[in-house]
Amino acid sequence: MIHSDRLTARIEGDFVVFLIGMRFNRPLRVDRWWPVFTAMPRMLKELHQHPELGFLHAEMWFSRSPLILQYWRSLDQLMDYAKNRDAAHLPAWKAFNRSVGTDGSVGIWHETYSVTEGRYENVYVNMPAFGLGAAGTLEPARGGLQSARGRMGQPDGMP
Repeated sequence: MIHSDRLTARIEGDFVVFLIGMRFNRPLRVDRWWPVFTAMPRMLKELHQHPELGFLHAEMWFSRSPLILQYWRSLDQLMDYAKNRDAAHLPAWKAFNRSVGTDGSVGIWHETYSVTEGRYENVYVNMPAFGLGAAGTLEPARGGLQSARGRMGQPDGMP
């Protein structure tokens, strides 16, 4: 559903933003990148089925460098999932290191950001629930929430 209003997303408490992606350095080496590419949907399915793991939401983009934006309840929960021997991630990571390693055919990367409650801002216009708006709660961007500074808890004109 497209929301035509100007909205902002809020989420209670601290949270984690996790960006993860891969890069097809040698696109013709399907034998190298296909197992890496197909591992993430399995992990996302597992995470959606187990909200107690702390996973909140993900958005995906596909190009030469596919990217997945994830939201997690806490850094501890993200790290626990990454190290869990019974979850999909660790076997996929080990398989990557065995089959691809540092041969240069497939690049992988991630960035992790720990976000303190109230120390972020966002705005959505003519959008479905997206990103933090899908992980948290959408509300009208009115009053003090009309500006980026206001959404960051700093009245306009304040440093």
